[in-house]
Amino acid sequence: MGMATTMTRVWPKWLFRAAITCEAVFAFAQAVLAGGFLAGHYDFLAMHKENAAITGITGIVVILTAVLQWKPGGGPGWPIAVSAVLFAAEAGQIMTGYGRILAVHVPLGVLIIVGIVKLLTWAWRAPAREVA
Repeated sequence: MGMATTMTRVWPKWLFRAAITCEAVFAFAQAVLAGGFLAGHYDFLAMHKENAAITGITGIVVILTAVLQWKPGGGPGWPIAVSAVLFAAEAGQIMTGYGRILAVHVPLGVLIIVGIVKLLTWAWRAPAREVA
C-alpha cells in the first residue's frame, strides 16, 4: 500500500457530486421561487428566503467536499477555489436580496447558477474510479 498517496479514492468524489447536485437543485429552486413570487404567489418570498439559507449552508458543504475530493481523494484542487467563490457570491446574493438591490441580485443569481452548473457538469463528467 505504499502507493496510497497516489491513489484516487472514490468516496470523496461521490460526496462532492452529491453536494454539488444538491446545491444545483437548491439554486434552481431559488429561481423558481422568485418567479412564483413575481407571478403573484406572495408566500413564495418566504420560501425563497428559507431556501437561500439552505443554499448557503449547502455551499459550505460543497467547499468541504471539494477539499475532501482533493485530499484524500486525489482530485484537483481548483474546485475548492471555485466553490469558495460561489459561496462568496451566494453571501453577496443574500445581502443584495435583503437589501432589495434587484439590479445586482437578479444578474448575480444568474451568474451563480451558471457557475454551479459548470461545476456540476465537471463533477459528473470526470470519472470516479480508483486508480491503482
